[in-house]
Amino acid sequence: MQNLKTQRGVLIGSGLIAIAVGSGLLFSPEAFHALNGIDLGDSVSLMSEIRAPGAGLLASGLLIFSGVFVSRLLFTALVVAMLLYLSYGISRFYSMALDGLPADGIIFVAFLEMAIGLACAFTLQRHHRTHSY
Repeated sequence: MQNLKTQRGVLIGSGLIAIAVGSGLLFSPEAFHALNGIDLGDSVSLMSEIRAPGAGLLASGLLIFSGVFVSRLLFTALVVAMLLYLSYGISRFYSMALDGLPADGIIFVAFLEMAIGLACAFTLQRHHRTHSY
């Protein structure tokens, strides 16, 4: 029972964050990026490039969050959350190595994404141990 509570807690947190970030990118990208001092300018093409992954994050967040309520989606939700957060975190550190350090808020987010991704990986590993397939 404790394992299920942990899994659901990880999915609630990671799902809500993905929903919030995806919504911000999709519906208000200028304000969202301004939080880190990024000016998106007037490029229609850039706005399309920003909003599209926002919708992907929003959809991923909804899937992750649904794993809390639909037990047959729990495993899939954990896998999606782990891949989503670890891929974002790793890509940010890769960018830092190639491009230099971004704003402090983005550095914080990179560490947060890695922590969430690792928490999902740990939770997934525990889930796999208790549910041999």
